[in-house]
Amino acid sequence: MTMTHDKARLLRLATYASVATATLLILVKLGAWLVTGSVSVLASLVDSLMDVGASLVNLLAVRWSLLPADEDHRFGHGKAESLAGLAQAAFIAGSAVFLALEAVDRVIHPQPLAQLGVGVGVMVFAIGATLILLAFQRHVIRETNSTAIRADALHYATDLATNSATLIALAGAFFGFPGLDPIFALGIAVFILYSAVQIAREAVDLLMDRELAPEDRETIQTVAAAVPGVRGIHGLRTRRSGHTPVMQMHLELDDNLPLIAAHAICDQVEAALQVEFPEADITIHQDPRSLGVEG
Repeated sequence: MTMTHDKARLLRLATYASVATATLLILVKLGAWLVTGSVSVLASLVDSLMDVGASLVNLLAVRWSLLPADEDHRFGHGKAESLAGLAQAAFIAGSAVFLALEAVDRVIHPQPLAQLGVGVGVMVFAIGATLILLAFQRHVIRETNSTAIRADALHYATDLATNSATLIALAGAFFGFPGLDPIFALGIAVFILYSAVQIAREAVDLLMDRELAPEDRETIQTVAAAVPGVRGIHGLRTRRSGHTPVMQMHLELDDNLPLIAAHAICDQVEAALQVEFPEADITIHQDPRSLGVEG
């Protein structure tokens, strides 16, 4: 099965929106950092720089993943999304290490902050822009179940935490607690690193063909077993390639069933499964009931 035109369009729009938002935030945060000298604002700026790099990788990977199957890639290009997830994790982990080093340096060598009102205004703007992007990404994830967009949304969710922490740090400096600035920056770095690990774990699971969730496997077996003529199911194997769930199974059918009737039952099972998993790639092997799991 291939992704519908509408879902492919949503995926492309999500990648364009991500790059555009990150670019806009870089410009406003750069101005805020130059004016305030806040290491928390610098932390948020570096995070946005990483966002642009990750989002550009994401854009290219999604475009690649949407290419149809060809002679060299018979199962399509869906795993490009997982590769993008790993790239994003690397970007995010790198930014976390940089931020931690900057925060420690600022703790050791504190510096005064200036024009805090500008920094606060910029961070409020950044939070609003990020919330709008996240709302759109959540919609795209519901419609497409895209791994790449889910990874993108996860690191923008960390941005939301980053921007909020930066806002709190600036407010603390405004009220006479400048030491909060590097402490919050260090906390942001730890949180970003944790997010990178989560993104990498999901990408590795997909690249290593991890089975679908237990509830999905249970649904597959329940749906298949409910089709008239199916006497049993065994050898179920599942994985995900990009947005496409892949499933293979053996159906146990009556021994003397004509081939054309057996084929019709398999077609019914496939149709029933695609109601639950519309874009699934399904392979069914027919076994005589008397052979059972030995087939």
